Amino acid sequence: MNNESLDIAKEMTKLGVAARSGFSELSGCSGEQRNAALVAAAAAIRKNATKIIEANQADMISAKSRGITTAMLDRLMLDDDRVEAMAAGLNAISELPDPVGKILADWDRPNGLNIQRVSVPLGVIGIIYESRPNVTADAAALCLKSGNAVILRGGSESFESNHAIYECMREGLQFAGINEDALQMVGTRDRSAVGFMLSSMAQWIDVIVPRGGKSLIKRVQDDARVPVIGHLEGICHVYLHSSAEPSIARDVVLNAKMRRTGICGAAETVLVDAAAATNLLPGVCRALSEAGCEIRADEAVAAIVPQTIPAVESDWSTEYLEAIVSIRVVDNIDTAIAHIAKYGSGHTESIIASDDESANRFLHLVDSAIVLHNASTQFADGGEFGMGAEIGIATGRVHTRGPVGAEQLTSYKYVVRGTGQVRP
Repeated sequence: MNNESLDIAKEMTKLGVAARSGFSELSGCSGEQRNAALVAAAAAIRKNATKIIEANQADMISAKSRGITTAMLDRLMLDDDRVEAMAAGLNAISELPDPVGKILADWDRPNGLNIQRVSVPLGVIGIIYESRPNVTADAAALCLKSGNAVILRGGSESFESNHAIYECMREGLQFAGINEDALQMVGTRDRSAVGFMLSSMAQWIDVIVPRGGKSLIKRVQDDARVPVIGHLEGICHVYLHSSAEPSIARDVVLNAKMRRTGICGAAETVLVDAAAATNLLPGVCRALSEAGCEIRADEAVAAIVPQTIPAVESDWSTEYLEAIVSIRVVDNIDTAIAHIAKYGSGHTESIIASDDESANRFLHLVDSAIVLHNASTQFADGGEFGMGAEIGIATGRVHTRGPVGAEQLTSYKYVVRGTGQVRP
């Protein structure tokens, strides 16, 4: 092991030891104390908005010099509105019910034992994320709300922004009298820190949550020595059933694709029933084109809307994260469901339909974390679900699925009360 590796190991070990110690003290803090820290952190973010934006501008200049894509730049950029949204998000999380110490079940046994299942924090959570600096605030706040310590490792492109926000979060902890060691951030851009975090910190980290692109998620899932709560890319679909109202189909597809093209809930593929393609596609495609969206279409779509680009096989499994959409005509609802099963990532799918029976069939049979009826896929967001915020959309089945908010960052234990019972 060379000196550089030794330095990374030493630094990461220090973070792990501190986080575990911070968690031990955090466990003794009340929900009111944790909420006070969140409110104080929100105030610190507002107070330091100029400093945060200046740090972000340095990140933006660096990112542009390295040829970062437009979609990634959009994820990275902070302005007054986005900084205020971060602060408001912290306030919203502080107002949520306390997810810790909830009695999830309560029953008595014939022998007189009382058994309760009670929610508890997961422990120390490692969060590895890319681009979006607002994740620093969201992730730290959700972990704090749920009584978890956290080690944050943001992307190198948002290094300065992340640290400016991190300092505000620590200020909130200090104000509330909570040990600041409960919140840690990796202080190096060196990618080997991620490798060490995944492979050599099981002694201190209880679960890893990755948030980023496909390559990051795959690396974490392949290399982590602790459980992972993660999502693959968001290859989200909007399916236009033959009973779809044309104006609803147009408006929902436009919003699902173009409201923000760089988020994981943005629609990437539109499927439309053959029986309604002639009726629905002209209006949908016109709205997309006028909004500046490139349309990659199969032959059946091109026959109705010639001003499109021929789609290739890889388009059906591509997360564009920019103003590009693939559109395909399908025979019926079963063909649409089969397409989603083959090419989708298990994230979010929507059906546009006036026929409730068909909509319910789609909602029941599509095996994705989030399924919607007559609504945009861009509602795939913890804030929109009333969770205050989320770390990401989990597409696995263990330990949670869908938006990962404060409640999803808890586990449970059994509390058993007796009066001197012994087992025969």
